[in-house]
Amino acid sequence: MTSPERDPHPTEDPTGPPVEQPVGEEPTTGQPRRSGLRNPERAVRGLGAGTLSLEALVLLLAIQPIRVVGGDLGGAAIGAVVALAVAAVVLAGMMRRQWAWNAGTVLQGLLLLGGLLHWSLLGLGIIFALVWAYALHVRRVILG
Repeated sequence: MTSPERDPHPTEDPTGPPVEQPVGEEPTTGQPRRSGLRNPERAVRGLGAGTLSLEALVLLLAIQPIRVVGGDLGGAAIGAVVALAVAAVVLAGMMRRQWAWNAGTVLQGLLLLGGLLHWSLLGLGIIFALVWAYALHVRRVILG
């Protein structure tokens, strides 16, 4: 007869009240807790690539509504939006490289500067800068 599997790191003392564990540490060793992901680097790269891909899609799909509803969106502004979308797609494919994260941050700044061309680009820039900041936070938490 086999015994039931036991948790090697119980968080409760079966004879008393729950034992408090420091956040982010293994219960008995004091070592940083692993994320639980099989390949954390790959997961974080996927998050960055997905964020940049979504940004590129939104930028391209936003051109026509901005032109129709938002007023005058000139050829230079449309070219800037397309260039930012292409840059986001290229960076999404290069997330294996360490510098791509910094370049993604610069891309968010450029989109914010696009607000000088049209106010709605500033709105998109704020939204995606916040999403990118969250992705950087998740990256820092998972990879340390």
